[in-house]
This record gives sequence, structure tokens and C-alpha cells, in this order.
Amino acid sequence: MLLIPCPWCGPRPENEFRHGGEAHVVRPVDPRCVSDAEWADFLYNRTNPKGIHAERWRHIHGCGRFFNCIRDTVTDRIVTTSK
Repeated sequence: MLLIPCPWCGPRPENEFRHGGEAHVVRPVDPRCVSDAEWADFLYNRTNPKGIHAERWRHIHGCGRFFNCIRDTVTDRIVTTSK
């Protein structure tokens, strides 16, 4: 089982967390002013790289907070987590 280090609670088993998707995805300032294609791109398209990747996680069965996580998608190794 993967141990994810919550920045507030410390290392916990992965079943206490929920993946929140790619980190640092910027929402359009005014969604009413973007085209349907741009809105669909924001909602559905993510990079999904092989290797080091910045993600958002939520500690749902603990502090309930979101945090950033740098994870290697090939090995599942957690490089670092941050508030």
C-alpha cells in the first residue's frame, strides 16, 4: 500500500485520500467569455505524463484538507507534498 505524507497529519495509507487531479490547472477568469472548445479543454484535457507529475490530493479520512503532491507516475514514488 502507498503511504502518502499529508503535510498536516504525516504519512497515512492511500485509502484515506482522494486524488484531485492535476495541480496548477488555471480556471478561465470569465467562463462566459471562452469558446466551447476552450471550456471543454479546461474541463477534460490534462497532460497525464509518464514520470514526475504535480497533483492535488485530499485527505478525506483525516484533516479533510487539499494539498499538492509531486509523484512519479511510473513508480508511484512520492517525491514531496506541500500545503
